[in-house]
Amino acid sequence: MLLRASLISALDRLTAAHVPSPRMNAELLLMFTLSCDRAYLYGHPERELTSGEQARYEQALAQRAQGVPAQYITGHQEFWDMDFVVTPAVLIPRPETEHVIETVLPRARVLPNPRIADVGTGSGCIALVLAKELPHAEIRATDILPPALEIARANAARHQLESRIRFHETDLLWGFDPNAFDFVVSNPPYVGESEEDQVQLEVRKFEPRNAIFAGPTGLEVIDRLIPQAHAALKPGGWLVMEISGTIANGVKRLLGGWANLQITNDLQGIPRVASAQKAVP
Repeated sequence: MLLRASLISALDRLTAAHVPSPRMNAELLLMFTLSCDRAYLYGHPERELTSGEQARYEQALAQRAQGVPAQYITGHQEFWDMDFVVTPAVLIPRPETEHVIETVLPRARVLPNPRIADVGTGSGCIALVLAKELPHAEIRATDILPPALEIARANAARHQLESRIRFHETDLLWGFDPNAFDFVVSNPPYVGESEEDQVQLEVRKFEPRNAIFAGPTGLEVIDRLIPQAHAALKPGGWLVMEISGTIANGVKRLLGGWANLQITNDLQGIPRVASAQKAVP
């Protein structure tokens, strides 16, 4: 089949399956199949796909039509202009999480050697971006799940940042010394089980549940993280967490004893980042 015909057929198929952004997905999966860019797709419409290419494209389309996220099919996701390997063992990095990076960087850049903990690192996207942007930072990244740490380590190696980050298999900040960090950063699970019906079906079905749902209210993990972060931070250190509008008031309550509490909205005006400072005695 010709490239153009394959793309048109794929668009019709994904549209019929109610896949969001069907054209973008059809193009992305064909670029993945052919290892090419979008310019090649539209510059070579008469190119004949081999039987192997057509079979791989059909397989990718079938997975996407069943709801499998395109990132898990291709094995990649871009975040902060960096390419990350992703598998169903880790949450897919999202643009909203870049607001966490934007909150940390200006505060960290004024320190000569900031010490940072990324809690629940998953793919490692936050830790790796901070390592790239803060060449003099010392970074620790934690996750309770070995498969997630395996992906994070692979991403660190791909970006030649493995010497900059130490990975730890632990629950949140368990085992770290007091007053060890200038920043504790996290994109924790923060969706309540009562909100499950509001989460996209493909997210509920295919992404790791324990990276999304925290418990009945959505505050359960954050409620455990805050006292651990307070102990692990130096006086004047910052806790920076991704949150949602649903739990913003609950997070404010839990951070009531902290200094300089700030809630930052995302581009849609939804509360997305909570930051607070450990008071200096």
